[in-house]
Amino acid sequence: MPPHLSTTELAPPKDLNALAATRLLLPYLWPKDAPGLRVRVVVSIALLFVAKSINAYLPVVYKKIIDLLGQPSDLLVIPIGMIILYGAVRTSSLAFNEMRDSLFARVQQHTVRIVGVNVFKHLHALSLRFHLARQTGGMNRSIERGTRAIDTLLSYLLFSLVPTLFEIILVTGLLWHFFNGWFAAVTFLTVFLYGAYTFTITEWRTKFYRQMNEDENQANTHSIDSLLNFETVKYFNNEALEAQKYNQLLRTLEDSSVKSQVSLSLLNVGQNIIITTGLTLMMIMAARGIAHKTMTLGDFVMVNTYLLQLYQPLNGLGFVYRAIKRSFTDMENMFALLFRPAEINDAPDAAPLQFNGGRVIFNDVTFGYDDRRPILNHVSFEIPAGKTLAVVGPSGAGKSTLSRLLFRFYDVQQGHITIDGQDLKAVTQDSLRRAIGIVPQDTVLFNDTIFANIAYGNPAATPEQVEQAAQMAHIHPFILAMPDGYNTMVGERGLKLSGGEKQRVAIARTILKNPGILIFDEATSALDTRTERAIQANLKTLSEGRTTLIIAHRLSTIVDADDIIVLVDGAIHERGTHQALLQQAGLYATMWQQQAKDLTDGPSVDLAKALS
Repeated sequence: MPPHLSTTELAPPKDLNALAATRLLLPYLWPKDAPGLRVRVVVSIALLFVAKSINAYLPVVYKKIIDLLGQPSDLLVIPIGMIILYGAVRTSSLAFNEMRDSLFARVQQHTVRIVGVNVFKHLHALSLRFHLARQTGGMNRSIERGTRAIDTLLSYLLFSLVPTLFEIILVTGLLWHFFNGWFAAVTFLTVFLYGAYTFTITEWRTKFYRQMNEDENQANTHSIDSLLNFETVKYFNNEALEAQKYNQLLRTLEDSSVKSQVSLSLLNVGQNIIITTGLTLMMIMAARGIAHKTMTLGDFVMVNTYLLQLYQPLNGLGFVYRAIKRSFTDMENMFALLFRPAEINDAPDAAPLQFNGGRVIFNDVTFGYDDRRPILNHVSFEIPAGKTLAVVGPSGAGKSTLSRLLFRFYDVQQGHITIDGQDLKAVTQDSLRRAIGIVPQDTVLFNDTIFANIAYGNPAATPEQVEQAAQMAHIHPFILAMPDGYNTMVGERGLKLSGGEKQRVAIARTILKNPGILIFDEATSALDTRTERAIQANLKTLSEGRTTLIIAHRLSTIVDADDIIVLVDGAIHERGTHQALLQQAGLYATMWQQQAKDLTDGPSVDLAKALS
């Protein structure tokens, strides 16, 4: 968040209105660290009122032209001069408006950009729990509509609604000055009824627009989710089912859209009746004035011009108000994301992690993603600096949860986790995560080149360093065999690469990061046995001198670990070295024997020795 706005200073919006929206956007429109933008705001507002004042003078010039043309005279230079004046006034009004738009464009786009970046940054600051439960399609739509709503709100609220109100007051005063209070009263009453009707009906129909937004989010979320899982849909021949679900969501959207349009038509009809009635009354009064010779033809034209001049912004007032209300609704969703509290925050006095070897201690750690279902129960262990600890166990035992807690994606509910004697809650998340590298089981790549995906581990790395990391991960020959080499695009989520290729890219990325603590979460599970053995040798070299946590399924990959933990139902069931656990003849030994039956290659002598 920028220094002038934080989620602790402002409350999250509920039923956003003009005052709340202004309060939210004011720090962006009036930034403390950008005096140039403040100058633009002041000058733009000044130009706005100048343009409207000039515009209000146009009917007066028009009246004088009509009155002069109605008088017999040979001095044609006088009306021609007035006509030239009329054109000059009209042009200057347009010029001031364009100058205003040009000056304010920088402020407007700056606000949209900063708000968008803040939402993006805040989403990355939210917990893993939020991102596991989010609906990506709906969330993206909320952000897209929200940033667009800011642009709309600034355009209409500042440069349509406020100027229109100013022009109404100005025109009402001029009609009272030039004619009488009845003209001003009818004008004011028409505007009042028009505004009251517009605001009332728009408030009523806002619920239809909200529902339409919600239905659109649901339909968009389903379509994205279905397309992302394209292969699964094909595997189970469920194209028709997906189309049926999407059709039902679109049918719901269709119904809410129809309700929104019908309510809009009702609003438009009522607005037209009110404005036409007011216009008719004013024309009758002006005609009677001419008949009683209290008004000239120029006065009649002047009244008519003022009415037509007001009619355009008044007619647009309904659209403007609807657009503003839609903007409020769209901004509510986006700011709800922005003000969503982050589950994991740095402590006020958090300090950078002082890395000194990387001694990791889990002390009586209890944790559950849901309070009703604990995952880890009073788990305690230590990984000495520079040593390797492996964790094995059945699925759901809590193995991967250890890595998530070490990265502090979640906070423990009981106990402590320390690195070199420093509690994870007492250090900054940035410094903590810089010290740890992971090769996850499920590798997801960016829709970019292979080079960019490897370099993501260290964006400042040279091409030579990237290639060296690829060589260590045994993917360099594969990359060179591709037509575009390191510039090969991997596709969305890396789907153009096989599981093994993606995993080797992830290994290269982690090698390039060169962290002090390493986590391998089933790091070679997608590799064939030959490639796995080659990479294991490199990973062993990479792990030397680094504190390493290995979460493994294949027990053959952890025989050299300094310590092994067997995790069952969130508790440590067995612990020891590979040989010690085999001698215990417990669960680990049973798992080893079961996996040994599936071995089809490798030296049988080594296997016999391991089982002895």
